[in-house]
Amino acid sequence: MRLVKRCALALLLVFLVPAAATAGWWALKERPASWHAADWSASGVLPPPAGDAEAAVYLMAARTGGLKGAFSVHSWLVVKKPGAAAYERYDKVGWGRPVRRNGYPADGRWYSNRPVVVHAVRGRRAEALIPHIEAAIAAYPFARRGDYRLWPGPNSNSFVAHVLRAVPAFGARLPPNAVGRDYRPGLVALDWSAAPFELSATLGGVAGLSLGARSGFEVHLFGLVAGVDLARPALKIPAYGRLELLRR
Repeated sequence: MRLVKRCALALLLVFLVPAAATAGWWALKERPASWHAADWSASGVLPPPAGDAEAAVYLMAARTGGLKGAFSVHSWLVVKKPGAAAYERYDKVGWGRPVRRNGYPADGRWYSNRPVVVHAVRGRRAEALIPHIEAAIAAYPFARRGDYRLWPGPNSNSFVAHVLRAVPAFGARLPPNAVGRDYRPGLVALDWSAAPFELSATLGGVAGLSLGARSGFEVHLFGLVAGVDLARPALKIPAYGRLELLRR
């Protein structure tokens, strides 16, 4: 009984307290009242593609809208082929045919929230990655109408996570507050990669663990993630995201 109480207290401190604090912070922020009132325009985060001959691949994310924004970001992928005058954006949404190509500006705000570049690859390496990324998008198994579930997935972050797992050479990892990124179909899923070392296990995206060179050590519970990143020193705080321990 004492062990159960200690485990419950640990869960309260590690998961519920940070999530509640982040929800309180989010409640105080000024936000658009509806989808129609939100700003979806280009943010200027990405450089103008015209005149840039290099290929590029970007993983981007921004806080989502409504109450969901307290706990999660929305993520998407942006690619630019060599010499192309425009970006191509891929993300998944919760209405119609869910996987969208160029449904929004490449670096558009999401529910008025300014995006960030989570990971970027440019040049010849990006050029080599693009066909694999496009193939992974085409092979995504949840691309039909109705193939969207807010929690635990498959949602927008589940889609991007599928591509990242299919193309490990991109070298990206979704933010810890990308709810749905750890979703896998079925009751139990185990993923293993030797180069780089990555091991993850999940119970339907509801609870799980990750250990690896890119993920560090993570504990997943109800879509929230707590953990530590040793390669790029940071704490992973449920709902909040990454708390960087060293300035880059």
